[in-house]
Amino acid sequence: MIEVRNVTKTYGKKHTTFTALDNVNFTVPDGASVAILGKSGSGKSTLMHVMSGLDRPGVGEVIIDGQDILQLKQKEVDIFRSTKMSFIFQSFFVQANESCYDNVSLPLEIAQTPVRQRRGMIEKTLESVELLDKIKSRARDLSGGQKQRLAVARAIVNSPRVLFADEPTGNLDSATGEKIEDLLFGYNKKSGSTLIIVTHDPDLAKKCDIQIRIKDGTIESIIESQQPVIAHRPVARKIQL
Repeated sequence: MIEVRNVTKTYGKKHTTFTALDNVNFTVPDGASVAILGKSGSGKSTLMHVMSGLDRPGVGEVIIDGQDILQLKQKEVDIFRSTKMSFIFQSFFVQANESCYDNVSLPLEIAQTPVRQRRGMIEKTLESVELLDKIKSRARDLSGGQKQRLAVARAIVNSPRVLFADEPTGNLDSATGEKIEDLLFGYNKKSGSTLIIVTHDPDLAKKCDIQIRIKDGTIESIIESQQPVIAHRPVARKIQL
């Protein structure tokens, strides 16, 4: 379960202060697929960064499995993220000069997975995204769709509990984008992991169990399709970090 409580994030000082998130509250159950939906500049990517510990708000809590990750030291957050979370981005961010094998191996190296276990995990994961035949190919030689499938493989190889995807189909044509969506939702259902998708695409959002629409840093609406979600009322007492 992920609980976001009273999260406020501001940038700048005094007259240049900008509120990116304003007292955001909601709870996501384990195994749900969630769309954080909004226009550019709405605060949706900032919310993802706060939920994953990539950024820290001025006020609030992000509780995952009973642990407020915002109270952890930076090294502890890094360990938590490397063992329980993974990320997929619009721009792929694969290592162009490295082979597909080495790209998928990276999170296993960070998590210090024993070397003898890695090959089997990598081959199984590349096969699941239909890239096993490209295992020795360099990432730069792949098509855009193949690069994003490689990014998916890299993200799921260590079986994360929470998978964040920031505009994962934004750079792809519609047919290729649907394949990536199938991979993401397939992993979500098969593994029971929580899938958080940041998107401005309402059609993609409708495929999720929960749609959280954000506007100007505040939650505009929460729509549930299958999984329950609890929308907290703002709590008067805020916790200053």
